[in-house]
Amino acid sequence: MAASKDSVANTLRVALLVCLVCAVLVSTAAVTLRPAQEHNRALFRELNILRTAGLYGPGIDLHEARARLERRFVDLATGEYVERPQAFDPLAAARDPAQSRALVEDPAGIRRIAHVGEVFLVRDAAGQVTRIVLPVRGYGLWSTMHGFIALERDLTTVAGIRFHDHAETPGLGGEIDNPRWQARWVGKRVFDDAGALAIRVDRGAVPEGAADAQHRIDGLAGATITARGVHNLVRFWLDETGYGPYLARLAAARPQ
Repeated sequence: MAASKDSVANTLRVALLVCLVCAVLVSTAAVTLRPAQEHNRALFRELNILRTAGLYGPGIDLHEARARLERRFVDLATGEYVERPQAFDPLAAARDPAQSRALVEDPAGIRRIAHVGEVFLVRDAAGQVTRIVLPVRGYGLWSTMHGFIALERDLTTVAGIRFHDHAETPGLGGEIDNPRWQARWVGKRVFDDAGALAIRVDRGAVPEGAADAQHRIDGLAGATITARGVHNLVRFWLDETGYGPYLARLAAARPQ
């Protein structure tokens, strides 16, 4: 007598075949789409750099905007420019013990920092640097927040800030993506008159009339840990361990 098509063995064989076919399809799609996904991630990151620098928006020619942006690499310990291939990835370097170092003091929660970082220079028609965009990252409540902060040519006034990759809670910590909150950073001053790092994110709203309001940004309601993470990462990357030596070198070379 022929075996029943509804037998347990036959059911398992069909289920196994379906699983194998689905696995092959998913794996093929992942491999096939990976180059497109990587290209889209790179493009999204580039657009966020341009937005942070004020080079992207309605009526702006993307080709001209890209032409005004120059990518350079910096030795974070000395602040000097170094040569690296354009394919160099500071994030990958930070995971490589040969190209990075472990952090003893780690307020940003990133564990390791690469010896070499990237910076983006915005130049005007005459070739003069008008803004500098610095990549920043640090841990919030649920995730590492990756973003950029732009400084004006005076090297202390914030021109913009954006985050392009994070997994903070939508409606709470996710408000770091809110243009209204990002706009509160514009015009704030990173350093005080003595050159000390002074920028900070408050727990709540900055008190009206505060004497140091030019250095303070309103916190995020209901997202204290995320806001504290932004505070920590911005101060980390603008201080001596991050881009501090680079900014100091630029300031020293600037005409008085």
